[in-house]
Amino acid sequence: MNARACALICVAVLAGCGSGMSDLDRYIAEVKARKSKDIEPIPQIKPYQPYEYTMADKRDPFVLVEPRNEQANPNGPRPDLRRNREPLEDYPLDALRMVGIISTPQGTFALVKAPDAVVHRVALHDHMGQNYGEVVHITESEISLLELVPDGFGGWTQRQASLALSQ
Repeated sequence: MNARACALICVAVLAGCGSGMSDLDRYIAEVKARKSKDIEPIPQIKPYQPYEYTMADKRDPFVLVEPRNEQANPNGPRPDLRRNREPLEDYPLDALRMVGIISTPQGTFALVKAPDAVVHRVALHDHMGQNYGEVVHITESEISLLELVPDGFGGWTQRQASLALSQ
């Protein structure tokens, strides 16, 4: 009886699969009836033509050439690149804040707070800021600096800067 029931179920399932194919047949006929578009031809690839570099009248592109500058002053001010950098030279001058001064028998010192919240003691001739700024004068209200900045012609120029006491 089980074999008979299984055979009947298989026949019923197979009979159900055979009907209802008319919509599929209609769609296939519709797709085949559409007009096909022409495919564009593959573009022709231009053959590679290597460039032959002759050094007879040109400079070697792999050799560093220092720019010549007749306007640069070789005797002008220059930063001392051999000295050790000080901690406050890691920050731009506008990121530093003067928070006070200390007067001792050894001299007057300014207190400068860095962006990392560390307060540094600054004396005359110390350096701060990213433009090689040297402290030239300390008063109760500000620190005066002399900075060295590139002049754009391969040399350096001095400019005055100051850091005022912040309230």
